[in-house]
Amino acid sequence: MPSDTDLSRRIDTVRRANAQAIASQRRAPSVPGVLLQGALKLAYPVVILCAWRLGEPRYIGVALFALLWLQRWLGAGDIASALRRLSTLDWCIAGGLSAASAAIALTNSETLLRCYPALVNAGLLAAFGATLAHPPSMIEKFARAHEPDLPPRAIAYTRRVTQVWCAFFVLNGAFSAYTAHAFSRDAWALYNGVIAYALIGVLFAGEIAWRHAFVKPRRGGVGHA
Repeated sequence: MPSDTDLSRRIDTVRRANAQAIASQRRAPSVPGVLLQGALKLAYPVVILCAWRLGEPRYIGVALFALLWLQRWLGAGDIASALRRLSTLDWCIAGGLSAASAAIALTNSETLLRCYPALVNAGLLAAFGATLAHPPSMIEKFARAHEPDLPPRAIAYTRRVTQVWCAFFVLNGAFSAYTAHAFSRDAWALYNGVIAYALIGVLFAGEIAWRHAFVKPRRGGVGHA
């Protein structure tokens, strides 16, 4: 019967193999591809911020639908390759958000449009949370793209960071849902198009600062989370 140490080594070996397989499937993105992906990611909060100035909700629904799939295709190679890289969960999340944006376009519903940012948070929570149940965690995947051989302490740290992001998506999604019903149009757009993304930036920068100030000196390095 294998010892706990043997099982731990086997789990780590499988984890590394999975992460390396994922990394090997990813082609190094070109500079134009990176710039395009960045522009598309910035386009979403801009669309939300300017939602009430761009026309009726149906037009915003069409824009959200287009952005959703352009983000998954442009800068990621040809369409077939990009779609093959989507997991079953990716398809479910993309399908749910596609249905929501299509419903906005078809019904011209302001209520559905207001709820869309909360649905985006739910999708991110599902994506990050699923990797806690089926490692490697989301942040570990990101870290292994820079440092394939992570030590056990780094793996544990990236898991905790993934948990922090899950907690953020829960809180941000709940408050986003609240803004959909309780805030004015301008206040809703300001929170979901600016403040929520500023909070993401603060959390991201705070994790980097914490890691470099406290975690790396104490543990001798945890890799790039």
